[in-house]
Amino acid sequence: MSITLIIVLLSLCLGFVSGLRTFTPLAAVLLRRGSVWGFVLSIAAVAEYVVDAMPNTPPRTGAVGFTARVISGAVAGWLIATMHGGAGMPGAIAGIIGAVIGTYAGYAMRCEAIKRIGAYPAAIVGDLIAIGLAALIVTR
Repeated sequence: MSITLIIVLLSLCLGFVSGLRTFTPLAAVLLRRGSVWGFVLSIAAVAEYVVDAMPNTPPRTGAVGFTARVISGAVAGWLIATMHGGAGMPGAIAGIIGAVIGTYAGYAMRCEAIKRIGAYPAAIVGDLIAIGLAALIVTR
């Protein structure tokens, strides 16, 4: 498999995580790059985990949530692509595609998880999946 394809797949996957949680992939990739912004965004990610579990939180598929996730996917895709020596633009495009997929797949998974295990456990499981995937992707 070519390095370009690997970089695009990493960008797509990290974009997918953006669809699950907006700040988690950005925090992960910036922490991996050794940036102080990684710590700042880690705090934002923790705040997002708390807010996401509240019943009055707007859906991720709404205009504001969806836009934030797409932008996060683009930035995360760009960052992971350039971190591996690739071009930023293909990484950003793959990140956007991943974010769109992750947003709607995450929404469907969350709805099903709420039916099975309840709202708070579903939120925690979603957080753990996003953290685990982001950590796995940025360490590749």
